[in-house]
Amino acid sequence: MMGNRECESSVAGLLERHFEVAFSAPEGVKKLRELILTLAMKGTLVPQNPNDQPASELLKEIEVEKQRLVKEGKIKPPKSLPPVRQDEVPYELPSGWEWVRLGVLTSYNFGKTPASKNPVYWSDNDGYHWASIADMPTRGYLEETTKRVTQLAISDVFKYEPAPVGSLLMSFKLSIGKAAITKIATYHNEAIISFVNLDQQLKMYLFWILFEVANSGNTKGAIKGSTLNSESISELLIPLPPLAEQQRIVARIDELMARCDALETLRAEREEKRVAVHAAAIKQLLDTQDADASAKAWRFISRNFGELYAVKENVAELRKAILQLAVMGKLVPQDPNDQPASELLKEIEAEKQRLVKAGKIKKQKPLPPINPDEVPYDLPKGWEWVRLGEAISYMDAGWSPKCETRPASDSEWGVLKTTAVQRLEFLPHENKSLPIKLTPRPEYQVEEKDILITRAGPKNRVGICCVATSVRPKLMLSDKIIRFKIYGDLIFPNYCALSLSTGYCVEQIESYKSGMAESQMNISQEKVKRLLLPLPPLPEQHRIVARVDELMILCDTLESQLNAKKEKQTELLYSIMV
Repeated sequence: MMGNRECESSVAGLLERHFEVAFSAPEGVKKLRELILTLAMKGTLVPQNPNDQPASELLKEIEVEKQRLVKEGKIKPPKSLPPVRQDEVPYELPSGWEWVRLGVLTSYNFGKTPASKNPVYWSDNDGYHWASIADMPTRGYLEETTKRVTQLAISDVFKYEPAPVGSLLMSFKLSIGKAAITKIATYHNEAIISFVNLDQQLKMYLFWILFEVANSGNTKGAIKGSTLNSESISELLIPLPPLAEQQRIVARIDELMARCDALETLRAEREEKRVAVHAAAIKQLLDTQDADASAKAWRFISRNFGELYAVKENVAELRKAILQLAVMGKLVPQDPNDQPASELLKEIEAEKQRLVKAGKIKKQKPLPPINPDEVPYDLPKGWEWVRLGEAISYMDAGWSPKCETRPASDSEWGVLKTTAVQRLEFLPHENKSLPIKLTPRPEYQVEEKDILITRAGPKNRVGICCVATSVRPKLMLSDKIIRFKIYGDLIFPNYCALSLSTGYCVEQIESYKSGMAESQMNISQEKVKRLLLPLPPLPEQHRIVARVDELMILCDTLESQLNAKKEKQTELLYSIMV
């Protein structure tokens, strides 16, 4: 057993010695909290005092009080509980402590729920508080409830007094072991118990340890699914210190938890500052038309790169900014020798007329001219705004027969799922095998460099775009995916998909989505054709895509480094806190 001086020394330096690890590791403060409570329950958080009245005497006093309350009719005679067996005990306790069943220490009341279909039982604001698990903190104070019950509900359903202010509540269904001290008098539902006749000191001790006890390994056998029952609650094993030591433990826990709170606040403030500073620098990059101001913002990001990209949120924002800068003409320099996009558009129109004349395509219905009010920002010299439909030579959607649930083998025909289309990434393995009894439709077979965009599905999955690459034979489009091709490869497909995946194009796609519910929305081919696209010269399109690919690899590396750092910090955390 650890001596008092050793115990005090190990815990006093707990936060000081491991501050940086707890501060840096993703779950560092959470693990500190767990360690504090583990030490408390094992009797190593504060030193023992041999002059303390042992827990065995406290149990005698509790039993005398219980008998008095039974005799006065204030509580029912408790059911007898099985003695604590040695094979149940998870660890040895210090001298003066006792393993005891929760039902020996206290009694508790179960709650009720009035019929939800009976509106006379429920009140908006002026009724009596009624707590559900949703109102319960994992460990904290209950100051308000989302629902209230009427006097009629009290008379018809509850027929007893609410748990008074200062009561200890615990959840035992679905979310097990949530503990709360009430700052309001409240009724509660049947997934919560309220303890009665608890000494203040014992109440606060239980408040801190109940979650760990109810979710610890030695009680798992009592848990049926996600529920404790009245019997298993009573049989939970509690490591009980002397009353005086309970007071010292609670005081020490309060002190250390306050320091953990301060750690979390400090960490949150640092993360918020990093995000805010990074957001300001990115905003300057996106908003300014001045080359000097843009260069200044890039210099700031470069000088503070390590600090800014120590958080994943900033890496995600960097990805978005890279794409946005790409389609604004701010990612790579313009080359005055490039053929301007206006000439590209002339070539596209000439190709269109040639194909119409040759009878290979029908004359297209003209798209509405671009209104100056539609243009969100000025483009660099040599760029043009164009409606996507002006550049599309072919567009269709696929076929969605009833398929096997498994993916198709290389020799089988398969139909792509919408999940095959990810933002700027094609996943050909995301498909379903076409049953042998069905005849394939080769006209829907996906080809290399097809531009794909999801047409229907949940709102967040509609309008996702990529280029089909590494395509194997015998893969067909589903009818929830639109496929289109560009005239004569005069627009680089990868640039087209990139542009459709960011900034103003995404805003347009969002505005074009329709449907009765967010779970099932769609976008039509006609609306896709109306999308306004910022079009650079063809050589610049290739330079943009190459630069985006290069910078996305950098972002991948940053995220990998952050993940590796997180794993290393977590390993260190676990190694020093076992």
